[in-house]
Amino acid sequence: MRHVTAGGDALVLMPTGGGKSLCYQLPALCRPGMAVIVSPLIALMRDQVAALRQVGVEAAALNSSLTGPERAQVRAAMRENRLKLLYAAPERLMVPDFLDMLAGTPISLIAIDEAHCVSQWGHDFRPEYLQLAMLAERFPNVPRIALTATADPQTREDIAKRLGLEESARFVSSFDRPNIRYAVMPKSGPMKQLQTFLKAHEEESGIVYCLSRNAVEETANALCTQGVNALPYHAGLPADVRAANQDAFLTSEGLVLVATVAFGMGIDKPDVRFVVHLDLPSSLEAYYQETGRAGRDGLPAETLLLYGMQDLVLRRSMIEQGSSPPEIKRVERAKLESLLGVCETATCRRQAILAHFGEILAQPCGNCDNCLNPVETWDGTVAAQKALSAAWRTRQRFGVGHLTDILLGTLNEKIERFGHDKLPTFGVGTELDRKGWGAVFRQLIARGALEVDHDSYGALCVTEYGDAVLRGREKIFFRQDHGGKSARAMLKKKAERIALAPADEKLFEVLRAERARLAKEQKLPAYVIFHDATLAAIASARPKDRQELGQLPGLGTTKLDRYGDAILAIVNQAN
Repeated sequence: MRHVTAGGDALVLMPTGGGKSLCYQLPALCRPGMAVIVSPLIALMRDQVAALRQVGVEAAALNSSLTGPERAQVRAAMRENRLKLLYAAPERLMVPDFLDMLAGTPISLIAIDEAHCVSQWGHDFRPEYLQLAMLAERFPNVPRIALTATADPQTREDIAKRLGLEESARFVSSFDRPNIRYAVMPKSGPMKQLQTFLKAHEEESGIVYCLSRNAVEETANALCTQGVNALPYHAGLPADVRAANQDAFLTSEGLVLVATVAFGMGIDKPDVRFVVHLDLPSSLEAYYQETGRAGRDGLPAETLLLYGMQDLVLRRSMIEQGSSPPEIKRVERAKLESLLGVCETATCRRQAILAHFGEILAQPCGNCDNCLNPVETWDGTVAAQKALSAAWRTRQRFGVGHLTDILLGTLNEKIERFGHDKLPTFGVGTELDRKGWGAVFRQLIARGALEVDHDSYGALCVTEYGDAVLRGREKIFFRQDHGGKSARAMLKKKAERIALAPADEKLFEVLRAERARLAKEQKLPAYVIFHDATLAAIASARPKDRQELGQLPGLGTTKLDRYGDAILAIVNQAN
């Protein structure tokens, strides 16, 4: 903040909820003129403008959701130099007449949020971001700051190059979000697993991600029939329904939003208590950003990723059948492999995630499923050789189901038609059941011993590494998946949210009710008024006057003036 306030350019990498917005908001208040914030999503603009206005800052946004008169009001405020921060989407910012208007306005700084969108190596590339490099030429003396929460070293270099920030200062903070608990499990009746998980999170807000629009609709409907307050969100919904569902999620408490990845970037709701993935994300960066929407208020939050063999096949198929050039596909495959590595690791997941971003966590975190419920490993070399042999002896033309039938000695029409009951591998794998062989094949694919031939309808092919395992030159160890009661116990495990003395819990609930009333009155999300952590601090400290109240977190001068007397009246009544 000191660097940007002094007029320097910066590239900032900081985790979701780590305070990226402050890195440009505070310098914007300190420097003369109006700050321009480039943001890709209307929801983020709306949330940040509302929060800034709550603390007395003149801020506005220009986007497609505004009416003609509303846009005219913003432009008038710009001409009269009344704004300190203006949020705009990249495509609107680069319109020539808008750039001309900015040229006549004193600009304090330009902030480019979600800067990974400029990189083709990133997980959310947006072509319109490429035009933002022109801002350096158009406003050469205005400091620029680019910010992102998810960028591996290669993506960071690409961001700097594409935005002309190669010589700028770089600020990289820890990517660790210690309040978030990571859990990854193989799919085993995903709806049932989801139901078990949600029972531990009643009356809490959360996001459930699905890969397809159909899956979103089906999951949301199923949850509603089970009494869960759930709404769908995907790009195929009518715009007004999509906006209404998003607003309901932002302003309500205890609502579950079932969504595709079309939802989420820029969502500033701090009290999201859980994020569930019912399908495998596209990369570790996508997974990290999506899980990072939980626990932005710093309070404990849980995440759950369910994945299976079909996810691996589908994700790899999406890469191979995509229109990206070969070099980009190679990177996409590598990013998916990094995510699979985290899924299959038997050690601390947080250590594996942070290592991908170039950060070393010295000790296991103690707050992921592998730390809380240590995983056993087993020497899977012989089982792997049987599976690899089945693929090799059938000329690498068949998928998991058929190969499993061979290993289990299952006689059916297809086995007889191809004469596979005569193979030496027929019936040699009865030490494992079908689920066990599914885990073996899944981990062989994840480890790169087998690869899926998408042109041959999912046939499994033995790789060079797989050949080394098959011929006894390499050993391979597999994780022993949790099953039965152990898995259910993990799904039900929930961290304590706010540590309040029993005597203070009633006051906390009264304060929450008052916050809800104020939010409804002003048509704002409750968290824009106060975070739960602020209400908990008030309930615990029981301040006697404005001076004591003002020393608590989340209570600046403007909020003291606006809400101080009402809060003190509630506290005094409780005393």
